[in-house]
Amino acid sequence: MPTTATKTHGAFSWNELSTTDPNAARQFYGALLGWTFTEKEMGGGAYTVASANGEQVAGIMSMPPTAQGMPPFWGSYVTVDDVDASAKRATELGGKLLVPHMDVEGVGRFCVIQDPQGAMVALMTYAKM
Repeated sequence: MPTTATKTHGAFSWNELSTTDPNAARQFYGALLGWTFTEKEMGGGAYTVASANGEQVAGIMSMPPTAQGMPPFWGSYVTVDDVDASAKRATELGGKLLVPHMDVEGVGRFCVIQDPQGAMVALMTYAKM
């Protein structure tokens, strides 16, 4: 998924749907937006990559164990040069670290933060491709 956004500090670079029914989500978004799908294995679970006109645009996955009981949600990723340093800076600015830094094999390193107003976003440093 190398794009300009995955290389640009501060750019929104990926969107991901966590849902209780990935099959129904694929049917809905496929019919609504004309997306096509590719299945991948990621970290022991199925992951769907959605494409529009041959370009990867989003991911769809089952709700993670830490989100059980929550309604399905879309999450956004913002590229940062150094996810650990950015997470530290976010907390210094009054934000919270909700999901600690972790590596995603073949993708990069990410965390989830919450800004002082309560909005959540994932920060990602992509692996060199």
